[in-house]
Amino acid sequence: MSEKKEEKIIVNDRRVKLDEEELKEEKSSESEARKLAQKKIAHDYAKVSAKEEVNLPKLDFATFVISLSSSALVHLGEIANPETNTTEVNLALAKQTIDLLGLLEEKTRGNLSAQEEKLLKDVLFDLRMKYIQKA
Repeated sequence: MSEKKEEKIIVNDRRVKLDEEELKEEKSSESEARKLAQKKIAHDYAKVSAKEEVNLPKLDFATFVISLSSSALVHLGEIANPETNTTEVNLALAKQTIDLLGLLEEKTRGNLSAQEEKLLKDVLFDLRMKYIQKA
């Protein structure tokens, strides 16, 4: 009996590679177009919003932390809801807001000024203590 030698045939379909390369180029150009659109929208937003006079506090990290803290205090029933003028306890929402501040603390570690870091730690301590008392 004679042994038949099997030959392996390898097919390289270059069309797939070209399609993949074209897709990469398209994604790259879409990404660049998206970045340009985001920059334009940010510029337009800044231009339009600068025209409006707003009597709100200056936006900075401390204002953001205090805003989240106030929200948690409303959910803990410590202060009245400004919309309804009533106090209600919603521990789930309070916990979520406190956890959000904890996440903020974790993600900004090493990037805050000493004052910002102290404010965040103090706010978190107070809110966590109030949460424990309510729970």
